[in-house]
Amino acid sequence: MFVAPVNTEALLAQAQAETLYLNLIEQINKDFNLANEGIDFPLSISPDELKIQLHEKIYRMIQYKFAEYLNLLYIIDVPENEIKQLDGSDLVILAEQVAFLILKREWQKVWFRNYYK
Repeated sequence: MFVAPVNTEALLAQAQAETLYLNLIEQINKDFNLANEGIDFPLSISPDELKIQLHEKIYRMIQYKFAEYLNLLYIIDVPENEIKQLDGSDLVILAEQVAFLILKREWQKVWFRNYYK
């Protein structure tokens, strides 16, 4: 049964433990490209670097490309109620929280696809 990780570190550790980390990177790249937000994380990227670069990308999108940011959330299918619960007073923290929600949703897709194949 799928259990959603509580934070980014736990999610990335679980992805590596289940040897689905590369699938997670591929899913992130695929969905960002579907949203016309070209991002191309190499499959060799470390989990820490993935976390940092994703956070930076989301931060820049919130600041400079808000419509595209909303489109990305829609394409990835991040639950709207989870986004609405976030405190948007600090943009850096908000971007970090949204990056986690994106990773969590992408991980859910990868996990279910692998579990039910």
